[in-house]
Amino acid sequence: MKARSVRPVEALDRVLGSVDALRNGGALYLLLAGFSGGGLFLAMARSSAASDPAGSAPWWQLALGLAVAFYGANAAGLVLMDQARGQPCRSIGDAVRDALRPALRLLALLAVLVVAAALLFGAAAALLAGGRLPGVGPAVFGLAVPLAVLLLGGGLLVLALVVGPLAAPAAWSGEPLGGMLRFLLHLLRSRLVEAVLLVLAVAGLTALVGALVTFVVASGARAVLLLSELVGPDLPMDQWIAGLYGYGLRSLGAARQPIVQDPRAAAALVGGGLVFALALALPGLVYLRGHCAVFLALQDAHGPRGREDLPPGERSAG
Repeated sequence: MKARSVRPVEALDRVLGSVDALRNGGALYLLLAGFSGGGLFLAMARSSAASDPAGSAPWWQLALGLAVAFYGANAAGLVLMDQARGQPCRSIGDAVRDALRPALRLLALLAVLVVAAALLFGAAAALLAGGRLPGVGPAVFGLAVPLAVLLLGGGLLVLALVVGPLAAPAAWSGEPLGGMLRFLLHLLRSRLVEAVLLVLAVAGLTALVGALVTFVVASGARAVLLLSELVGPDLPMDQWIAGLYGYGLRSLGAARQPIVQDPRAAAALVGGGLVFALALALPGLVYLRGHCAVFLALQDAHGPRGREDLPPGERSAG
C-alpha cells in the first residue's frame, strides 16, 4: 500500500471533522449496544465472583463481556469508516455481519504484536545481562542502560500512539493482515512524527467532547435533583445518582449505602445507567472516527479493500 502526501492543515481538518460522528445514529446504536452488552456481562462476572470466587463462571463472563464490547466497537468502526470516506454508511445489520473479519484480523495483529513485544523485551534483557560479563561488565552495562531505555520507551510510545490507535482503522478499511503490517511499518520508517501528532490531536478533541458531555451530565443531574425534590417522587439521591456514574446496587452495598427496594428507585438507577452509557459512547464515537480520519490522511485513498468491508451499494454493484 502506498502512502500519499497530505498537507498538515488538510489532515488536521479531517481530524476536526470527526465531530460529525456525533450525528451518526447507526454507529451510536452499535457502540451503545456493545457497551451495554459488555457491561451486563461484566456485572454478571462481578456477581458470580462474589458468590463463587473459585469458580470459572466469572472468567467466562468477563471474556464474554470484553468480546461483546470489542465486537460492537468494530461494527461501529465500520460505519464510521464509511462516513470518513464520504460513502453511504452501511446498515446496522450489514455492519454486525461484516465486523467479524476485521475483528479476526485485529486479533491476529495482536498476536503478532505480542511476539514483537516479547522480542523487544528479550533484546533489552540481553543488553542488561551483558553487565554480568567479567571485566567488561560495567562498561557494557553503562552502554546497555541508555540503549534499553530508548528501546523500551520508544517501543511503548509507538505501541500507544501509533500501532494501537491506527491498527483498527486499517482493519476497517479492508486491509489484510500483511497490508496492515506494511502500513504500520511505513509509518514507523517515514511518518512517525506526523502520525503521533495527529493521534494526539484526536485525543485532545476526544477529551474536549468528553468534558462537554461530563458537564451536561453533572449539571443536568443537579437540576433533576432540585426538580425531584419539588415535584418528583421521594427517592434516595445516592441510589439513583450512582447510575449516572456507572455504579450498581452491589457497589452501593459495598460502600454501606442504604438501598431502597422501590420500583421507581430501580427504574431511576437503570435510567442513570443509560445516561452513563451514552456519556461513554459519544466521546467514543469521536475517538474512533478521528482515528479513521488519521488513517485516511496517511494512506492512499484508493488502497485495496476486501469485499466484505465495502458499503452495501458497492458490494452489490461489484
